Amino acid sequence: MTKKLEVFDPPLCCSTGICGPDVDPALSRFAADLQWIASHGVQVERYNLAHQPQNFVANPMVMEILANDGNGCLPLAVLDGQLVFKARYPTREELARFLGVPISNAEFPVLSTNCCG
Repeated sequence: MTKKLEVFDPPLCCSTGICGPDVDPALSRFAADLQWIASHGVQVERYNLAHQPQNFVANPMVMEILANDGNGCLPLAVLDGQLVFKARYPTREELARFLGVPISNAEFPVLSTNCCG
C-alpha cells in the first residue's frame, strides 16, 4: 500500500521559497525533501492556503486544528490521515523515520540560496 503524505502550507506565494526577494532556505530544503520522499514511492500532495483553500475545507481534521489554533498551526503534515507534524516543516530524517524510508549520507541535498550561481 502506497503511503500518502499531505502538507498543508500557510499562505505563500509559492511552495519552494525561491520566489520574491528573500529566499527561505527552510522551504527550499523541504521542497527538495518532498521530491526525495516521492522518489521513494510515497504519494505527496501539497496544499497552499492562499491558492487551494478548498483542500483545507475538505479535511475536517485540518479545519478543526485551524479553528482551534489559527493559521499559526501551519504547516501541517498528515500521513495517511494522521497528523504527524504541526507548526513546522519536518526534516528529511524525520520524514524518513515516519515513512519507513532508509536514508544514507549521500541522500542529503546541498542547497544554495543563490539562485544565479
